[in-house]
Amino acid sequence: MHILSDYSFLRVLWWMLLGVLLMGIAIMDGLDMGTAILLPIVPRNDAERRVLINTVGPVWEGNQVWLILGGGAIFAAWPALYAIAFSGFYLAMLLLLLSLILRPVGFKFRSKLEGTRWRNAWDGALFLGGLVPALVYGVAFGNVLRGVPFRLDDTMRMTYEGSFFGLFTPFALLCGLLSVAMITLHGATWLGCKTEGELRTRAANVGQLAGKAAIGLFALGGVCSIFMHTYGLTDIGAGDAPSNPLAKHVITGAGTLFGAYGRHPLGILAPIAGFGGFVGAMTLLRTGERPLLAFCASGLGIAGVIATAGISLFPFMMPSSTDPVSSLTVWDASSSRLTLAIMTGVTAIFLPIIIAYTSWVYRVLRGPVTVESVATNSKSFY
Repeated sequence: MHILSDYSFLRVLWWMLLGVLLMGIAIMDGLDMGTAILLPIVPRNDAERRVLINTVGPVWEGNQVWLILGGGAIFAAWPALYAIAFSGFYLAMLLLLLSLILRPVGFKFRSKLEGTRWRNAWDGALFLGGLVPALVYGVAFGNVLRGVPFRLDDTMRMTYEGSFFGLFTPFALLCGLLSVAMITLHGATWLGCKTEGELRTRAANVGQLAGKAAIGLFALGGVCSIFMHTYGLTDIGAGDAPSNPLAKHVITGAGTLFGAYGRHPLGILAPIAGFGGFVGAMTLLRTGERPLLAFCASGLGIAGVIATAGISLFPFMMPSSTDPVSSLTVWDASSSRLTLAIMTGVTAIFLPIIIAYTSWVYRVLRGPVTVESVATNSKSFY
């Protein structure tokens, strides 16, 4: 119990748990988004498109639990981060929500009518429901890495000085494209687990192209970060002090994004995991063997990219480009010690239950989806 009374430990723990939840969103919900992105590319006819849709049909709602958990964790553990992100990125969040709405209605309505135009329209909606969230997630990460244009006054009121179109800077778009590429690769590895024959081969071919793009964009992002104007702390202050974002000193300059790797050399494992996961997934897709291992390798690559961003920023969670002192860090943007302690206890109980239940569901639903199985269960499948 003594460790749960250590405010500094709880703050770092919830920084790590937030990273785990972001990885869960990208990996679990990412297989749905990746499959949707591949919907107009891999299948050749309506029967094959129904196969793709039904590979995620039984699990997509459960996968979105990770999105809910992530949003709830930010709200409860990092209220200042939640307030600034959901206020400053309001239009981007609205675009994200509208695109996510396309997914359930697309699944539910697509097969209600037999018409080609009807089904093609909903296939397009499902495609956008996969592409837009993947792009928005990446663009959001890119903006956080560069710094968000906000400031806090003496009463901690936030003023956001950016615009919707201002979010789409070259570096942010690069991050958005990286997100789309790695999610597309992840969807291809999922189809490797859930399809057979020509569908699996076509998905593997597209996945290898997406993997090459992910590796190239990840490397390019690292090169750009060397010259990017970024943020650092001269003094973190007392790690167990009450949250006060204005009580710190911030330095800015090129190359400080990599300062965390000097302080924590093991952090280099994160980009290694990113590159290694993508290379491993591509290799296994090429051979066509051990599709589950390819899916796990793709997930490792995604986790490596997210961990790289988190470690590069640490201890910052949302730097301010207009007033660096207003930047939010692990040490000054969290909830109270009691709140974090209670959340830790609740998470220790329920997160293993969620993981165990999810694992059980995927085990029950293991095995490929085929054209024949969709035709046999035409009325109950999507």
